[in-house]
This record gives sequence, C-alpha cells and structure tokens, in this order.
Amino acid sequence: MRALFSFASERLLAVSFLAVIFSALSFAQESAIQTSPVPQQASHPLIVQPIDESQLTVLKGNTHPLARPEFDLGTAPAALPMQRMLLVLKHGPEQEFALNKLLDDQQDKASPSYHKWLTPDEFGKQFGPADSDIQVVTTWLQSHGFQVGSTKGRTVLEFSGSASQVQEAFHTTIHKYVVNGQEHWANASDPQIPAALNSGVAGVASLNNFPRHPMSVSAGKFTREKATGKITALQQHEYTVPSDCLQSNSNNDPCFYGIGPYDFATIYNVLPLWNSGINGTGQTIAIVGETNINIQDVRDFRSLFGLPVNDPQIIFPASRATKPRPTSMCNGLAPSHPTPPLILSFRNPPRLPPASTSLPFTSSTTTWPL
Repeated sequence: MRALFSFASERLLAVSFLAVIFSALSFAQESAIQTSPVPQQASHPLIVQPIDESQLTVLKGNTHPLARPEFDLGTAPAALPMQRMLLVLKHGPEQEFALNKLLDDQQDKASPSYHKWLTPDEFGKQFGPADSDIQVVTTWLQSHGFQVGSTKGRTVLEFSGSASQVQEAFHTTIHKYVVNGQEHWANASDPQIPAALNSGVAGVASLNNFPRHPMSVSAGKFTREKATGKITALQQHEYTVPSDCLQSNSNNDPCFYGIGPYDFATIYNVLPLWNSGINGTGQTIAIVGETNINIQDVRDFRSLFGLPVNDPQIIFPASRATKPRPTSMCNGLAPSHPTPPLILSFRNPPRLPPASTSLPFTSSTTTWPL
C-alpha cells in the first residue's frame, strides 16, 4: 500500500498544525503561553533554479490507496470545485535538526525550553521556508489560476481551484470513485510539478476527499442509573462478549463494563488530586477535530455523571468561511464520520480535568461537492 506522505512530511504538517493550536490558545488565554528562548534559525532558499514547466518530477506516494481502477467511475467535470488543498513545503536540514532538538528540549525538565511553546509566528520564523521560496511557489500556483493563502506556521500553502486547474498544474486527472457505496473524488495518479520546485515542495495534502476513519467503534445505546451506577443496554449488543460470559442483573452484568469519569479517576489514581483541589482550574486544553460538535452532547454527559456545567469554547479557523453544522453521536452519523473521536475527547476526564477549559479546535480537510 502506498503511503500518502513520507514520515517527515507527516511530522512537519503535524507540528505546524500544533503551532496553529497554540495560536488559538494564546488568543483565548494569552497569559498561558510561554514562548521558547530558542534562537532564530536562518532560512536559506531551497528553490534556486528557474521554473521550467517542461521539466517535471513526480511527487511519489500522493495517490490515495483506494483510488483504484475497480472503483473508478470516470473523469470528474472540469469545473468541479476543489477547496482547501494544501501544498506541504520543505525546510532545510539545519532547521530539521533544530526542530528535532527543540521537540526533545520541550519535554526535558532540565532544559530551559521545557514546556516553552512556540506561537505559529515564532514557529514559522524559525522553521518555515525562506520568503523567496514561498513567493516562488505562490506565484507558480497563481499562474495556474489557483487562489492561494498561507498559514502562520509557514509549512503549508492553502490553495483552491477546479479539477481542470489541478490537471493543468499537477498533470493528474481527478476521477470519481465509489467505495462501499460511497462516492469520492481523487487524483488517479501521483501529481507532477516542475523539477525546480522539488527542493522546496514535499507533497500535496490532499487531492482527494476520502475521509480518515475513527478508531472508535459504537457499542450501542445504554442507560445509567444515577443511584447505583448500573449500566443497561437499550438494544441488542453490538459488540462481542466471551462465550463463557454469564450476564446477571445481580452484579451489574460482569460481561460489560461501562467506564465513566470516576472510573477513569480511580484507574489512573487522579481522584485524590481532584479532592485536594487540583482539578484543572485555570488550565486550557485544545482538542483538534474536523467537525463541529453538538454542545448538548457534552452537557448531557456531564449531567449524567454529576459533573459541573463547563461548556467548551469552540474555535474555527479564520480561513473557514462557514461554520460546519453541529453533529451528534445520536443523529444517525455514517460509520466513517469523524465526529465520534472529537466528542469522545470531551468524555475523558483524566485528559480533561473537571474544571479545565476545553477548546475544540475545528478545522476541515479538502472539501468537494458530492
């Protein structure tokens, strides 16, 4: 199976996104961010050759593994709009070394950089590409008709256009694919770019709208008795139990264990901290997701387990023109919908102490009409 990105590109994009998260945190609570004393790293231009559209190089590993001939229904319309594609940029070996050292130092209690986080602007200045590289790539994208935007972390360029513009610029066609009854758009082959840009461009994220699948699996619907804590399934089990399991109402069903906030507190031994007043007051935690959440789900969960009211503050990136419709765990989500992991993040008190402020940071992937 072909990887969509190299490990280095994935880490670079992930670190850049974390920098964006800290921007949200600093916006909501500037005093909580401590900047790192790491010295500035000079950005040297990586793109030094003139662009020649006749000299191309292939960005290998940038085709989705499900974009296969057996699922192919043909070429997409030329005018098909493609929004929020990301061109992942490279940085130099000196910056890569400095970044790896900073990541280690931020976890080293003996380092002056311990837990000293960077804002997106600081990250971009220290580890982003040179201004000249960004300008060269931006001008090339614009020459093919794309609308181009940048990020403060300076490791990706966001661009939007149409299927025909993608074909012209990246020398790959967009096709419609049907996988498990669901329609998707994706590039049929690895994209190509002018060879002169290869030294500064790592890949494209992404030329498809295949969603990432959550690792969580729904076990069905249940009720909980506040007085006893007993959890009862409302429908036939949607999970597997051991063959020798004997269910009994007298001991709260030993074959099924529903874990709530205070169960986690017991398992991880954080209840003494909560009882002593160390409960997250004054702390802000950012949680990344691709969809909006239904705030009522959070309220119902906290009420069910006797937790105080503490609504999260939902943050959307400035580049998102419209806010996504809130979705719920109980409104008929498709199995591949990415909402469950995000909403489940608000139901894990060891990671979200009862009195901490949670910031669901909602972004989106490449968007297409279906």
